[in-house]
Amino acid sequence: MSMIGGTPREHGETIVGYPSYEGAQQAVSRLIAADIPAKDIAIVGRGLRSVETVTGRLGYAAAARSGAVNGILLGLLFSAFFVLGTPNAAIQLFVGVMLVGIAMGMLMSLVTYSVIRRRRDYTSITQVLADHYDVTVLPRSIHRAREVLGHAAAPPPPATPPGPPRYGERVDPGPAASQGPGGAQGSAGADRAPGDATP
Repeated sequence: MSMIGGTPREHGETIVGYPSYEGAQQAVSRLIAADIPAKDIAIVGRGLRSVETVTGRLGYAAAARSGAVNGILLGLLFSAFFVLGTPNAAIQLFVGVMLVGIAMGMLMSLVTYSVIRRRRDYTSITQVLADHYDVTVLPRSIHRAREVLGHAAAPPPPATPPGPPRYGERVDPGPAASQGPGGAQGSAGADRAPGDATP
């Protein structure tokens, strides 16, 4: 369970990255199981984007249904107050309060839909997703976290492409220069003309 809000704390150093949030959750569970303080661990999402998934068309019927569901919860809340206040209340009072709650929920939902239907006539679910998730640990627990997860704190630097040879540096001639048994002599002998005779 995560809580949104508040002032973000320092992230620490990245231990490992995952393409999915579930992988980062499993890594955090392993760190906590190894007695690393939970307040030293954070999951940092990189490349955030908002995805709104359309779930259906919103009309008066759909608005009434959703309002009825909310009204049931509202009716249960009101009924609980009445029942707790008057233990000898009849079952008809309980049912009546439930019906009033359903009616109020449907009415509020229909009024809300009539106001926003020109701008929005569909239902949707909005999610905030990330391209990848980094598990970070504060410096005081970084060594223990590396032992648990078996990953380096930072990825190795990329290999630099080889440049031109420097003065005094030996260069491997490659397989083409070692065709004959004499190596360099074989290549030198190949440069001579067929008619040349050397004692």
